[in-house]
Amino acid sequence: MTYKVHITDDIQEMLRYLDGNSSSIIISNLKKLKEDSYPDRGSGDKEKLPVKGKLRYQMHIGRTWTVFYSVLEEEKQVRVSELIPIDEAHKKYGY
Repeated sequence: MTYKVHITDDIQEMLRYLDGNSSSIIISNLKKLKEDSYPDRGSGDKEKLPVKGKLRYQMHIGRTWTVFYSVLEEEKQVRVSELIPIDEAHKKYGY
């Protein structure tokens, strides 16, 4: 099943300013969400994560970045809402 991956304008802007290698690795990993957005399916280090009372997911990209996203099953969409350095993610969400 294929999902459409939406990322926020802020993340798109961030990707423009990252070095080419980092940006390329992040984009490559985001593309994985098209086919397998749920944990325990496909490739990628993905986990279920309840955040602020809503079910969200996270995917670690290398040991540098964490992406937070939601899956809208009825719309066949993955909405990427946050891309932050992994250390910041640990501080912000306490895991």
